[in-house]
Amino acid sequence: MPFTVSWHTLLEELEALPNDSEVITPLSHKRFQIGDIQEHRVIIEFAESNEKQPLQREQFETLFQRIKGSDGRFNLDRLPPDGDPYPAVLSLHPRFEINEDAGVIIETDEPTTSSQVDADSTPASNDRTEPDLDVYADTLLLVDALERYDVTAPEELETETLVNLYTLLSDVQRNANDLRQTVADVLLGRLHHDRPVSGPYGSVQRTTRRNRSLKDDDEVLETLEDAGINRERVMGVDRSKVDDALEVTELSESDVYEVDESEYVRKADVDEEVKETRLQGLKDQLAATEGDGAEELREEIEDLEDRIDELTSFRTGTEVGD
Repeated sequence: MPFTVSWHTLLEELEALPNDSEVITPLSHKRFQIGDIQEHRVIIEFAESNEKQPLQREQFETLFQRIKGSDGRFNLDRLPPDGDPYPAVLSLHPRFEINEDAGVIIETDEPTTSSQVDADSTPASNDRTEPDLDVYADTLLLVDALERYDVTAPEELETETLVNLYTLLSDVQRNANDLRQTVADVLLGRLHHDRPVSGPYGSVQRTTRRNRSLKDDDEVLETLEDAGINRERVMGVDRSKVDDALEVTELSESDVYEVDESEYVRKADVDEEVKETRLQGLKDQLAATEGDGAEELREEIEDLEDRIDELTSFRTGTEVGD
């Protein structure tokens, strides 16, 4: 099928989209709406930045030809920096679809429905619900403690207060890290390239950590000897064998080790009952907040959220006039 036919089919599909439909880019997961549809280009508008970007017909044709020339599939990692919206829009054509798990856009034999379209772009409800997460409860307790004590001068705090702060900080750190790892595991399956994926508060990027471990000792020594390296040059002291030797001799640890001791604080126990009692008290206080106090609190929260959005928002794409 020539590109001209596919192009006009795509334009017809775009014209048929509901007005509130949002399209999601496959790599950066940015949302945008289809704006002006013209014979030689399509203008999109990003939801977060309200910026407009023209998508040119010739660029769609280039992507079309690359898919055709690659056995009907094109790796999304090969897209240019500003090319993320093109496969998202092309996937609205009934013969093209995106496989995010494989990181490709493919040509299909049968008509498909694009998974990149969110027809219900109604903003999520502002109603807040209490998550059943340990990190949430511990964070509430920590925020309460930070508001009641001046932690900018910890040397002036009572020992009991410092113990409480350390315990809560330790719990928040552990539980937050567990949740962070869970989120990272899900994200890892959605990132197929080396480009950052951005959200209002920051961005993430898939990276590779390289770990090394030696193969079997005999195999390593034989390989090195074949390369002209004498095995004595790489033979070292085995720490576990040194410890075994200390057990059967009169040598002391300091005879063979450089010993450097440092002291640190370790959490020994947590009184979950006291934490739960205090947490319930905080929840009761929040639930009982009424009248002007509640309205003032809501206004402060909304103002803070607006400031965060303003500070963390960013502009993307090429702006065009109407």
